[in-house]
Amino acid sequence: MSKQPGVTYETVREIAHRLPEAVDGTSYGTAALKVHGKLFVRLKEDGETIVLRTDSFEREHLLGTAPNTFFITDHYRDYPWVLVRLATADVAQLKELIEDAWRRVAPKRLIALFDATKKA
Repeated sequence: MSKQPGVTYETVREIAHRLPEAVDGTSYGTAALKVHGKLFVRLKEDGETIVLRTDSFEREHLLGTAPNTFFITDHYRDYPWVLVRLATADVAQLKELIEDAWRRVAPKRLIALFDATKKA
């Protein structure tokens, strides 16, 4: 993966909007991305970090392999989320992680439709 000098929230939005029925919204007063009303990404109040839906296995892997980019705070310790510093994020990796986050909350029929169009 080529390392680019950071990502903006606009780039995060562009990546997410390629996924079926991903829409802009808000969460805790900040910009967010949702599918069918379910949150999968939100911008933190600092404007430089996103909160990304994940699972415990993936989160531990990310925290262990790229601690300058991925981290958590005590608030997120018991929840399936990871924090991502946009300034050090890799675009290619972020595309995969955003799609994974979307898959965790999207309806199964939507995921099946998306997978079918990717194979075509």
